[in-house]
Amino acid sequence: MWRRPWRRLGHTSGEQHRCSATWLWTAPQIMGFRWGPAMGILSGNSARAQPAASIWRRVARGVHTLADGRPAGGALLQRVPHGMTAEYPAPGPELVPAGVPAGGAASSASEASAAVVGGGTSAISVKGLWKIFGPGEHKIIGTPLAELARDELRTATGSNVAVRDVSFDVKPGEVFVVMGLSGSGKSTLIRCLTRLIEPTAGEVLLDGEDIGKASMARLRELRRHRFSMVFQHFGLLPHRRVIDNVAFGLEIRGEAKKGRRDRAAELLSLVGLDGQADRYPDQLSGGMQQRVGLARALAVDPAVMFFDEPFSALDPLIRRDMQNEVIRLHNEVGKTMIFITHDLAEALKLGDHVAIMRNGAIVQIGRPEEIVGAPADDYVADFVQDVPKSYVLTLGWIMRDVRPDDPLDGPEFESSTIIRTAVHVAAETDRPIKVMDNGKLVGMVDRVQILAAIAGFEPGASA
Repeated sequence: MWRRPWRRLGHTSGEQHRCSATWLWTAPQIMGFRWGPAMGILSGNSARAQPAASIWRRVARGVHTLADGRPAGGALLQRVPHGMTAEYPAPGPELVPAGVPAGGAASSASEASAAVVGGGTSAISVKGLWKIFGPGEHKIIGTPLAELARDELRTATGSNVAVRDVSFDVKPGEVFVVMGLSGSGKSTLIRCLTRLIEPTAGEVLLDGEDIGKASMARLRELRRHRFSMVFQHFGLLPHRRVIDNVAFGLEIRGEAKKGRRDRAAELLSLVGLDGQADRYPDQLSGGMQQRVGLARALAVDPAVMFFDEPFSALDPLIRRDMQNEVIRLHNEVGKTMIFITHDLAEALKLGDHVAIMRNGAIVQIGRPEEIVGAPADDYVADFVQDVPKSYVLTLGWIMRDVRPDDPLDGPEFESSTIIRTAVHVAAETDRPIKVMDNGKLVGMVDRVQILAAIAGFEPGASA
């Protein structure tokens, strides 16, 4: 019954059937749809595929929280793309937010698993999360076997550690990016956060509620109202028009047709798809299809949005446009976002904080400038060695202390200003740049420090 409309629309390839079937299993789970036996057969997944998620703190419209936990006031913060597109463009001064603290020491490998992002009340708090696949899943944690490397554990027990003792907090309204190579455990982690995969051990607290203890009825309620997910392969229903794809979550929630279609039309306009409502997914480009996915995720007005490598299948230029779209939408709606990627440039551009994973564990958590300026180990250093530091590091990161003989008539910049933004001013004056934080002088930056950052030297090494 379900495959007949795909044939009628000309979707005949096995790959299209597989992608569609996977969506029919996964996305409705996120939205709280209760599956019947016949539908489960199409998924290609066992009936053990896990439910999803939790309670999220709702961010008030018109109020935004900075990465360090301070309110940005009545207006939404204009977030800076910290790093870079494929061409590493420099952000303009008008995009630089005021009041973000200067860079500090990044979380080391030993501290990363207990790192707290921003401190204070968290929208999401993950504590000691493990996911082990295999026969010894519930017998390994708390024993010497848990200390073995992944390959050694697989040889000894036949089990594989996908997520190893991960802990972090995410502030309301921030973008938290998890970055790692294939096999690092990042996608398993996000599925554990939503309980699409059941964690082996640990807690995922969403606004203080442990979702591991939530009943199935409670999970369905949370999926329908509190969070949403954007998938790597779009996950659109091929036999439904664009507007009905966007409204699908509202339909599952039982809302009236007119209300959900009005809401879907509003979201299509928000993501730049005016005039596309009556088209089918296969009539859209890849970038347009992913915009439909974004609109669908926003339609239920979630407090938290999950992104599982949503742009990895797109061409570089389209990927850049979609990254900018995420930044724009975040500025407008102020949602808490957890974003999974294997692209360092994407992580640095989007993230208020970035976590780097390796072999299931978090190696380092920090702001983009901390990741680039103070890598926790050789693994992270190797990742960031080719990143132009002047596109990521801030003046607060390279500033020196104020000296008694410093002239105080030089140009002023906020400590959060990206170095490249200040280059043209530094080239036109022989005075050191005054670095300010909320109107207070906190340091000075000389030409030599800026040149050192552009050349790729350690900040302060030539000062």
